[in-house]
Amino acid sequence: MTDKVTLTALRRMKDERRKIVGVVAWDCQMARIADRAGVDLISVGDTVGVNLWGHTNPFEITMDEMLVVTKAVRRGTKRALLSADFPYGPLQEGSAAAVRAAIRFAKEAGVDLVKLDAAADYPEAVEAVTRAGVPVFAQFGITPQTALRYGVEYREIPSAADQVPEEMLEAMVAEAKRLEEAGAVLLNFTNSGPVVGAAVAAAVSVPVVGGFGGGPWLDGRMRMANAAIGYSAGSLDDPPETYAHVARIALDALTAYREDVVAARQIAGGIPVPAPVPASVPASASAPAEEG
Repeated sequence: MTDKVTLTALRRMKDERRKIVGVVAWDCQMARIADRAGVDLISVGDTVGVNLWGHTNPFEITMDEMLVVTKAVRRGTKRALLSADFPYGPLQEGSAAAVRAAIRFAKEAGVDLVKLDAAADYPEAVEAVTRAGVPVFAQFGITPQTALRYGVEYREIPSAADQVPEEMLEAMVAEAKRLEEAGAVLLNFTNSGPVVGAAVAAAVSVPVVGGFGGGPWLDGRMRMANAAIGYSAGSLDDPPETYAHVARIALDALTAYREDVVAARQIAGGIPVPAPVPASVPASASAPAEEG
């Protein structure tokens, strides 16, 4: 798995019914690990604000912050394709703003494509960004930026019960086709569900992957790396169903480190420190004083 992944390769994977593997990463080290694991796509999600920085909702993240994070991930990504989320704002402000944001991501952070949430509402922006030479990864369905439209709170998005209802099948297929016609090279159908998701994937020639609410009915899956490895303080008291439990490992390690420091012991991996030598008592101090 040393060949650089290309958009053509992703299209071929869809045609050959081979699943596309995507992860969301927010730092250089995680990107390097994911790249070595052989994933096809690394996406820098605007969810970094909520999941890593403690924001209350994804709308708080700024363009400058997304650029800092994306540059870090770019340094760790060699083989996989790299995508970055538009923060809330540039797409909603119109095609010109969207093109400016896409160009910044391409020039300053070296992305291979940009992900636009709620892109089906702005096909003219998808066309403009594509025309500017930056490939578009279009997100639709019940997403962080469209959840309120469906009456879903952001914190409830991960619930399987919030998948797109089957009666919206025709509307979702139409959205997917509209995005493909506008030039999107990859689609992210969030909370798709097995019925609507399968219909959408079959209706378009571009690959359709999914994060929340995705499944084997799509052409691939997206998963936050931190979620896959169980790296969240919130999981310490409620062990998650993940491939690892890094939060617990980190807590145990830092607890052991604290205990070593408090006990004046050598810390693991630290520069070797010689054991303290007991202070000697001068002979004059212990001898009885002479009389007279």
